[in-house]
Amino acid sequence: MKALIVDDETYARKRISKLLKEREEIGEIQECRNGEETIVKIEKYQPDLLFLDVDLKDMSGFDVISELKGQKLPIIIFVTAYEAYAVKAFDNNAADFLLKPFKEDRFHESLDRIKKLKPQQLEQQFGEKLESFLELKKSKSEHGLLKKLPIKLGNKTILIKVDDIKYIFASGYHAEIFTEENKYVLRQSLSNLTEVLEPAKFCRIHRSSIVNIDFIHEIVHSDYSEIDVRMKDNKLIRVSKSHKKEFLKSLGIYN
Repeated sequence: MKALIVDDETYARKRISKLLKEREEIGEIQECRNGEETIVKIEKYQPDLLFLDVDLKDMSGFDVISELKGQKLPIIIFVTAYEAYAVKAFDNNAADFLLKPFKEDRFHESLDRIKKLKPQQLEQQFGEKLESFLELKKSKSEHGLLKKLPIKLGNKTILIKVDDIKYIFASGYHAEIFTEENKYVLRQSLSNLTEVLEPAKFCRIHRSSIVNIDFIHEIVHSDYSEIDVRMKDNKLIRVSKSHKKEFLKSLGIYN
């Protein structure tokens, strides 16, 4: 499988290239830094897989696709720092969209799915993910924060009161939501959820966990300057070094 990486930032291209080199199904890898160069290279190189940044200096990634209408397009994965482009990515036949900064497991999850599924199945799964994404956005309050979290269960969408959430753990591209009574699984990243949850109440304490401070019982300090939070249900959750200072500050604790 031939891959083409399009991004005007050298570091972003090199990171994707490095991750692609870990994949046995990926053969030749090419790079482009602008839209005009990309159009020429797609016509000549005919890649099977295209990682396309939305914000290029000379045109948008969507403009690139428009210029290629009528041609056989590769499988497209849009890469962007802006969630608002999700809907337009779907309209442009994307197989997936990666939100910067994405984690390595999220990147590999996308390729694993592409490797296994037929184009029609890819379109269906991307549609389901987009639907979940849009449900989340529609449920924001006028201040852009959620009061209730929509979770799809079968042919129903239930609404969980945000105040009832104790903590949230990352599981691949899904989030595991824990309340006093139940555990729910939502097709969202913790980064997305962080943007729509009340920041004064919900703290990201690790790349894989968010806690509701109303459910924290105590802070546990170790001998190595590491800390954990013990929740009211006795669950112990590690606070990473990168989140420690901001977390303690949110509690009014200053080192």
